[in-house]
Amino acid sequence: MSKNPHVLMKTNFGSLEIELYPEQAPITVANFLQYVDEGFYNNVLFHRLVKNFVIQGGGYTLDFKEKENHAPIKNESNNGLSNTVFTLSMARTNAPDSATSQFFINLVDNSRHLDAVVDPDGQVKRWGYAVFGKVVKGFEVLPQVEKKKVKAMDIPVETLYIESVERI
Repeated sequence: MSKNPHVLMKTNFGSLEIELYPEQAPITVANFLQYVDEGFYNNVLFHRLVKNFVIQGGGYTLDFKEKENHAPIKNESNNGLSNTVFTLSMARTNAPDSATSQFFINLVDNSRHLDAVVDPDGQVKRWGYAVFGKVVKGFEVLPQVEKKKVKAMDIPVETLYIESVERI
């Protein structure tokens, strides 16, 4: 067992154990755990599902109302972690430091498109999406979820949601 914190995310399609990486993404992990401890993610939708890409959630109630979240956090995408299969990353707008509560699980290796690109001088050429954890148990349900039908704007036809998230 690692020294990193773990959470159990119970969903209506199975349970996912997630290892978090506070050493590489301290701000992001603290932000995520604040939402976890507040019960923010209980009964929250996975509102976006893109085959061979991601499943995204953490921002909408079951009746598709946007949840009120905390202030945006600093982008920690240049942290040595990569958007590989089953990693968790913060969702954001086009503004680099705009992540709040929404996150996504990479269903495939998306590192080529979603990782930060930094030049040899340390200057960010492309802001990436901050990886802060990885599904370490229960990931076998994700390929089944990926096959679910979607409608406009990649919204799953069948309601996919988080029942609860808690520290373990």
